[in-house]
Amino acid sequence: MKYIAAYALLVLGGKAEPSVADVEKVLKEAGIKSETDHAERLVSSLKGKAFHELVASGKSKMSSMGSVVSAPAAGGAAPAKAAAVVEEKKEEEADVDMGGLFGDDY
Repeated sequence: MKYIAAYALLVLGGKAEPSVADVEKVLKEAGIKSETDHAERLVSSLKGKAFHELVASGKSKMSSMGSVVSAPAAGGAAPAKAAAVVEEKKEEEADVDMGGLFGDDY
């Protein structure tokens, strides 16, 4: 995914067909060690293809998976319950005694 993200950043930055060196440079500047063979496979598989068209094609394929994407939304009660537990813990932390923190231990 990091190779695709680097490639996408380069395309969005105005480089129509980024090279392997370009992709590796972006990854290096981000502090990520890259493997040349991964970058080479990505660049060679995208060579001659318009990146924006590939993204549009992927989006249309994802939209056809509507039932799969909406399935996790049915279990919406669990995240709400988890949020309530987190709020409860925050309230408990507010009652902590701060005595002595600023030198007022009498």
